Amino acid sequence: MNQEKPRTRIQEKNRARVLEAALEVFSRHGFRGTTLDEIAREAGLSKPNLLYYFASKDEIHVTLLEGLVDRWLDPLREMDAGGDPRDELLAYVRRKLQMSRDYPRESRLFAQEIVQGAPRILEGLATDLKALVDEKAAIIRGWSDAGQIADIDPHHLIFSIWSLTQHYADFDVQVRAVLGEGRDPLAEAEVFLETLFKRLLAP
Repeated sequence: MNQEKPRTRIQEKNRARVLEAALEVFSRHGFRGTTLDEIAREAGLSKPNLLYYFASKDEIHVTLLEGLVDRWLDPLREMDAGGDPRDELLAYVRRKLQMSRDYPRESRLFAQEIVQGAPRILEGLATDLKALVDEKAAIIRGWSDAGQIADIDPHHLIFSIWSLTQHYADFDVQVRAVLGEGRDPLAEAEVFLETLFKRLLAP
């Protein structure tokens, strides 16, 4: 059986260079608005050189998305069933806001894929993502049933956390245009959302 040869350090470096360039271009223009020529130019490589590492624009996009979905699940994975319910949920909100601060391009790339019907990652959403969300929703439901937090639909609580945190990455231009210069939207959001969810979760 043929096994793929291990990549050299130069090959790994150039693949990472292509993926970084593709993330920048895809997050600005979306999948349909991006060309291989643009990615190659952003990466500082020729198009034939780029195609040595990735066979197509679709392969680059899928590679980015597969890594992104796994990273997107990490903050939810950290929710501890044995912790204080409100502390755990507020920590999740803060982790999601930090993701919006640290990975705005990745957030926009993910949002674009979802808006288009998730043609490249739907299977992962219906399996890995669903399984993790269901697991954490059961924990939240247990906290609610025990009277530790308010009686609240756990899935819609998670959806609301996603929307209220990722908004600051996906709609950054709009947020900054409304708030004006000299303000830190994510720092303000953390204070606001902590107050909001403390009140929402109070039993």
